[in-house]
Amino acid sequence: MAILTVQCYIEDNGKTLMLQRNKKKNDIHEGKWVGIGGHMEIAETSDEAIIREIFEETGLTPKNLQLHGVITFPNFKGDGEDDTMYLYSANGYTGEMIECNEGKLEWIDNEILDTLNMWEGDKIYFKWMKEKGFFVAKIVYNPDETIKDYSINWYNRQ
Repeated sequence: MAILTVQCYIEDNGKTLMLQRNKKKNDIHEGKWVGIGGHMEIAETSDEAIIREIFEETGLTPKNLQLHGVITFPNFKGDGEDDTMYLYSANGYTGEMIECNEGKLEWIDNEILDTLNMWEGDKIYFKWMKEKGFFVAKIVYNPDETIKDYSINWYNRQ
């Protein structure tokens, strides 16, 4: 079975909005910096889910959403279920930022994003997001949170 999720990186003026997960109990992402997102609800499209998640977590509405790809993380939490994530970016927003109940929101200079405590896979797909085309990928983690393997297929790469 697959858990469907969405994630977005909102960029504005050379910075990206990141979330340091530090407020939820038993959080697999605890201490890590991640994009904004979460689980899709029943009958939601990925577009509807990412707009809802961004608003719930930040108070912001993204501008110019772009879907870059879909990534599957087999047995990500060690529970036998796969996480499948729709990966977005946005280049702007409207609204006023609120406090997030999952952690600390912060605008980070794009030049130092790769120095943050992130999942190894996030650093890989940051590079993929800058490429032309749409991708479908798989990232497999070891129990120690290192990457065991990954693969990617590209579409519409003109």
